[in-house]
Amino acid sequence: MRKTIFATGEIYHVFNIGVEKRPVFTDKREHDRALLTLNFYRFPKISAGLAQVLKLDLDKRAFFFSQLMKQKEKLVDIIGYSLMPNHFHLLLRQLLDDGIINFVSKFSNSYTRYFNSKNKRIGPLFQGAFKAVRIEEDRQLIHVLRYIHINPVVSSVIREVQLEDYPYSSFSEYMGKREGFCSKELILGYFSSVDKLREFTYDQVDYGKRLEAIKHLVFE
Repeated sequence: MRKTIFATGEIYHVFNIGVEKRPVFTDKREHDRALLTLNFYRFPKISAGLAQVLKLDLDKRAFFFSQLMKQKEKLVDIIGYSLMPNHFHLLLRQLLDDGIINFVSKFSNSYTRYFNSKNKRIGPLFQGAFKAVRIEEDRQLIHVLRYIHINPVVSSVIREVQLEDYPYSSFSEYMGKREGFCSKELILGYFSSVDKLREFTYDQVDYGKRLEAIKHLVFE
């Protein structure tokens, strides 16, 4: 039984890891497909799966995506994310009842089918049911997002100077380096400028050394 009860309107830190902690995002194609899958399955009214849509000719595919992105109703707001070699972090606000469960299930199932087909494997890709922690206060929210954003540096996936340009976390979206699909308004409302958010994030890039001090804010 899942311990977490997902309440509509509330925000949750959602994360999962590959089976046996094995890599699940191993190259650019896989990272890009994962981002596309996150973007696609935010919406509840989808007439075809992502794999089917990608088989359409370019004009029909572009039309499908343009219509999808016009939908106002969503399962979740994606506030932040980070794709790591063997796990992912998502910061999600549930907008419809069962929105988080439906969204994460669709993302995991769709991406697993893609990964298994590409890599000629079978079986589960992620380690059981995803984990989730409810965000209970503003301080927790901004600390969790900072943890998500600096995770690639703390885990030595990239160097600190690459953080703003790392394409597989939402930090580059917040810094205005690229377009994306995150709902940034809530977080940006806590800071007087993007520079202040940048300063707040970089302030604890040595986070690994101090993680224990606020670990209870990030994980159960």
